[in-house]
Amino acid sequence: MKRDLGSEFIYQLFALLLSVIVVHAVYVTLVRPEAEAIIKQQEAQQLAGASVTNQRSLYVVLKDYEQETCLILMLWAMMIMGYKARLALQEKHMLAQSILDVQEGASILPEDARALCRPLQGLSPEKQGMLAPRTLLVALKRFSATANVAAVATAIKDICEAEADRLDSELAMVRYISWAIPSIGFIGTVRGIGEALGQAHQAVEGNIIGVTNSLGVAFNSTFIALVISIFIMFFTHQLQLMQERLVQNTQDYCDGNLLNHLKTDINKVD
Repeated sequence: MKRDLGSEFIYQLFALLLSVIVVHAVYVTLVRPEAEAIIKQQEAQQLAGASVTNQRSLYVVLKDYEQETCLILMLWAMMIMGYKARLALQEKHMLAQSILDVQEGASILPEDARALCRPLQGLSPEKQGMLAPRTLLVALKRFSATANVAAVATAIKDICEAEADRLDSELAMVRYISWAIPSIGFIGTVRGIGEALGQAHQAVEGNIIGVTNSLGVAFNSTFIALVISIFIMFFTHQLQLMQERLVQNTQDYCDGNLLNHLKTDINKVD
């Protein structure tokens, strides 16, 4: 579908803003207060000399800023992919409709192409921008102008290939997010290890609380980032597969419902 790039850009900005608000609200109200309570309880037990049960709480694993950023990016990427998946489903639904009214076994001559264009041109602007009506309209106009079946086949193929390239290029932002999430996790690792090294003298003196907390930042950020990256890449490949199938199904639809019915005057005489 030919999309309004301005409205899609606004949607992505709104999705990013909503992701920041939702994730940060959850962190402020739930994750960080719970994590701080657990950490203070463990520190108090250590200072009292009691045995500490190190529970790997999800709140503690998620509490740092790197994990919050990764979750924001994950939610943003999912909203972008959801938007694109919805458009692909609309395109798929269009293929299931009777776009071109051609009877089984009927022949389409160059002079018939103009009449077949009218129902397509009567569709709403949104539907005309979808891949199947757009491809059929271009193919019929090409056949009316050239009376050449091979030229029509080339036009259908070129439009579908261009659409496939465009859909692939529009996934660049999602791929960037998939790359950025592990990078942010590694930033957390570097930050945590740096803080741990800065508190090494306290560990020598017997106070290992600061070192263990800093190392927790290092490993937890990478762990969460890698898990989220695997999650995002799975849905990215599923969306890409959906789009590739849509383009292939559209080309097959045009071949079966239009190209196979085209006849030239020479074929009519034969």
